[in-house]
Amino acid sequence: MELGKVSVYESHYNPERLYAIPRKAQRDELGLTENLPFVGHDLWNHYEVSWLDARGKPHVATAQIVYPCDSEFIIESKSMKLYFNSLNNSRFANTDLLQKTIEDDLSSRLRANASVSIQPLQSHAHRIISPLEGICVDENEIDVEGFALNPDYLEVETDSAVEETLYSNLLKSNCLVTGQPDWGSVWVKYKGNKISREGLLRYVISFREHHEFHEHCVERIFIDIMRRCSPTSLTVGARYTRRGGLDINPVRSTKSPEITNPRLIRQ
Repeated sequence: MELGKVSVYESHYNPERLYAIPRKAQRDELGLTENLPFVGHDLWNHYEVSWLDARGKPHVATAQIVYPCDSEFIIESKSMKLYFNSLNNSRFANTDLLQKTIEDDLSSRLRANASVSIQPLQSHAHRIISPLEGICVDENEIDVEGFALNPDYLEVETDSAVEETLYSNLLKSNCLVTGQPDWGSVWVKYKGNKISREGLLRYVISFREHHEFHEHCVERIFIDIMRRCSPTSLTVGARYTRRGGLDINPVRSTKSPEITNPRLIRQ
């Protein structure tokens, strides 16, 4: 694995740069079996996509990558960057061929179908930056006494059923391998007994010194809320800050979630 090491950046197509990591180890820690209690996807945005056309002229674009949460593997993020860099001086007859090549390479390593959309820069002309929808819990005044991950902060406030979306911009965890900080905004859409907003905020803050990959942080949040608060429906998603030209945005839900791709200020 390239993560945490000095790497050689190739500029000619090399799918061997992609490194797959099994989901199983982290899911075993959460007590998850093959019968997952959620559905969902991992959505990546890559902002540093470049290749050559058949005549050698460079092109630049962005890429949206989506693959299901039941894939056997995830792709390690630095290897994704190294793989895309290997396209920089590689010729493709057209964009469709480039897109198909990337889809095939990712799908073979994920052991699941990956969807890739190569998006010209002009297609982003009218894309706006906006905050997450819902109620921000960050304005609640709380005392924070430590940063040890603690699901006990999660609690039901009342027995009255509500349907609402809560979010926080204070999610911070650390890379499992390098220890580098990962910054994100997390949102929780649920139906059920009202969840304490102060408790949810304390819980999100308690990830501050926790070491785990983006995808597994979201799965942990989903599982902890289900176990502690027992909502009748639940969707948890996170929008992580861009690093190395990539942002990763996992979503887990009790029902198949819509694939949307809003852009936050830190992305």
